[in-house]
Amino acid sequence: MDLSAFAAEVGDHGPVTVAGLGTRGGAVAGVRAVSPPSGIERIQPEEMTVSCAAGTPVDDLVAALAEHGQTVNLPAGGTVGGALSVGRSDYRLLGYGPLRDVLLQMHYVSASGEVVMAGGPTVKNVSGFDLCRLFVGARGTLGFLGSVILRTRPIPTHSAWFRIATADPRSLLAGLFRPISVLWDGEHADVLLEGHPADVAAQAAEFALAPCEQPMRLPTGRRWTASLAELVASPPDTRPFVALVGTGVVAGDGIGDGAAAPGMTGGPDAARHQALAAAVKHRFDPEHRLNPHRYSHGNGDSGSGART
Repeated sequence: MDLSAFAAEVGDHGPVTVAGLGTRGGAVAGVRAVSPPSGIERIQPEEMTVSCAAGTPVDDLVAALAEHGQTVNLPAGGTVGGALSVGRSDYRLLGYGPLRDVLLQMHYVSASGEVVMAGGPTVKNVSGFDLCRLFVGARGTLGFLGSVILRTRPIPTHSAWFRIATADPRSLLAGLFRPISVLWDGEHADVLLEGHPADVAAQAAEFALAPCEQPMRLPTGRRWTASLAELVASPPDTRPFVALVGTGVVAGDGIGDGAAAPGMTGGPDAARHQALAAAVKHRFDPEHRLNPHRYSHGNGDSGSGART
């Protein structure tokens, strides 16, 4: 995909911000805005990959992949580049893994206005330092995504949401067979199960789970990390909160994406994390011209992968 026009628009001097559909915060106010190209370049069902431009709407991509019996682990709405740049997985984090596992290869425009490639087009041929993982959650502060190759996955045979009242969801996490999601708000747990319909029904019956049409809303404000044992023993004072059980991630309202520095939870490592993020930012963007005044890696899936 030719990104020369996008690179020329970004240029090599002066503050610049990237704009998509505005679903996840949009462009930085008062800064010259550029928009990445849009469109699906190639779907390779046999390789379980898709190549597309960063400005492609996620919903359009999901619809196109569905024709091949596949999907992609990106949160609904907005653009592909926006979802990756913010780096927030949706409720399927437990079963499908974090967003950083989706991105195989990227072409991005650097702070010097150059098109740079990182990663590899298939799962097996990536070597060296994985810049793709660094860019997921960087909020466009290291470079502007232009085109990407993503890992796809089969659409499940059957999926269904269930709900149960519980003050401690740890038994669900331990007993259920590979749940895709277990959400807990301190009083109820919503469980997403996928697989053969008979197997899903059997698991639901074993744990006395009641069907529900929609899961609880996942708050869009602050995200932080906490063990489930800590949450059960001492739930947060501010409500609502939703724990993505088994991942170490907790979502809450009240604090937006740009309102806190990297780390979010404070503690003894917060200053070190901020210093490291600032050093990485300076290396990629010495003049701090890309998405100025926006923190990187402050609200993504930090801590994901830890079973709580």
